[in-house]
Amino acid sequence: MVKPAARLRLILCRRVSTAGQVTDGYGLDAQERDCRRWNSTAPDGGHRIVHVVTDEALTGKSTIDEREGLMEAMEWIRDGRADGILAPNLDRLARELTVQEAVLSYVWALGGRAFTADHGEHLEDDETDPMRTAMRQMRGVFAQLDRGLIRKRLREGRETKGEQGGYAYGAPRYGQRSEDKTLIVDEDEARYRARMEQWKAEGLGVRAIARRANEEGIPSKRGGQWHPSTVARLLDPEARQKNNEGSARRRDQKKEQLRRVRAERILGSR
Repeated sequence: MVKPAARLRLILCRRVSTAGQVTDGYGLDAQERDCRRWNSTAPDGGHRIVHVVTDEALTGKSTIDEREGLMEAMEWIRDGRADGILAPNLDRLARELTVQEAVLSYVWALGGRAFTADHGEHLEDDETDPMRTAMRQMRGVFAQLDRGLIRKRLREGRETKGEQGGYAYGAPRYGQRSEDKTLIVDEDEARYRARMEQWKAEGLGVRAIARRANEEGIPSKRGGQWHPSTVARLLDPEARQKNNEGSARRRDQKKEQLRRVRAERILGSR
């Protein structure tokens, strides 16, 4: 008599990158349903799903340490409370091949096993079977390529719309607003802007314009107080350009800082 295989303790991993995916598209409920359906038809009666983790509002590009749900699953495996993970597909684990491979390597390094509802078990790499690794990575490559082409088409569409004078993306400038995804003139803001431009033509500086705008109750774009810097960005194209460049530099610096923190965290955990 053949002894039945031991049932594994699996953690079900779900992920959505945007709030819209929670209710639209391949949302959390649909992902969990697919995983449980696969498990119910798995050999030997399936495995035990002992825990469910969720990562929301995170893209598939996010690294392992940025995914609280995934890190929780790793802790369960490390502590011996679970034997592996189950996701609807590799795309839900990661949307980039490098992140996908890092996640799988982490699971295997902890002695865990990895399953997806659309494939079954993803076996650990074996030097005697290089095709196993190649086929898995090829699926990841083509999935990443498909998503990249979709993003490229969307970006090109927005750029074309912007070049034709349409509203592409981003917050509308003062004097404009978005209506049904179309950029139109906000008559009140346009009138206020014309008054401030007149004050500038009369020789007032940005501090004096900000003070007068606040005294007269002219609302800013977000309803707050006017400041010399916001007046300068509104009325001076050069100041606006410098502000945009400064914002881009700060974003790059923040990204670099986060990369360093993640690297130190990963190295420190070894």
